[in-house]
Amino acid sequence: MPATELRVGGLTPLTTIDFPGELAAVVFCQGCPWRCRYCHNPELLASRGEVQIPWRDIVEFLRRRQGLLDAVVFSGGEPTLQRALPAAVTEVKGLGFKVGLHTAGPYPQRLSALLPRLDWVGLDIKTLPSDYAELTGVRGSGRRAWESAEILIHSRIPHEIRTTLETDLITPSMLGEIGDRLQGLGPTRHRVQPCNPPRLFQ
Repeated sequence: MPATELRVGGLTPLTTIDFPGELAAVVFCQGCPWRCRYCHNPELLASRGEVQIPWRDIVEFLRRRQGLLDAVVFSGGEPTLQRALPAAVTEVKGLGFKVGLHTAGPYPQRLSALLPRLDWVGLDIKTLPSDYAELTGVRGSGRRAWESAEILIHSRIPHEIRTTLETDLITPSMLGEIGDRLQGLGPTRHRVQPCNPPRLFQ
C-alpha cells in the first residue's frame, strides 16, 4: 500500500524525548485495535479522526527539516495497524532521517517485517499475558504483545520496553514478574512510567 494512504492524526514538529539522543519529529498514526483503560491519545483510537494530515504535507515538512532534524518517530494510535506504514518508513529513510517506532505490539509479524528498516523501537508491554484482555478489551492481546517483545529483543535493534504503572491493575509483585520475564527473553531496557491520563474504558 502506498505511503499516501497513511492516515495521520497529528504531528509533533520537534521533540527530544521520543527517540533517545536524537532531535525528532513525531508522526501520530490514526487508529488502534485496542481500548486500553488509560489511553494517552484517545483522539487517535478511531480509524479516522477529526484531524487528518495528508502524507504529502508530512513529506514537505520533513524536506524543510533536512539537516535540522535527526529522526522521525511513528507513533499513535498504533502505527502497525496501517498497511501503508512500511512505505512511509521507506520514504522517510530515503530523505535521510533515522526512523523510530512506538508500538504496543498487536501485530508481531508486521513488526518483524518492519524491523530491518528501523533504527529504534519503543514497545509498550502493559502487563502479564494472562491479564491483557482486562486492560485492552481484546482477547489474545497478551500473547501478541509478548510475542512482539520476544521478536524485538532477539532482533538486537536498539529499543526500550515500557510498562505503565496503573496501580489498580498492576501490583508491585506483578511488575517484578514482568521485568523478570522480559529479562528472561534476553538483554533489554525496561522502564516503568507513571499513569497520568484519565481512564476511558471501564
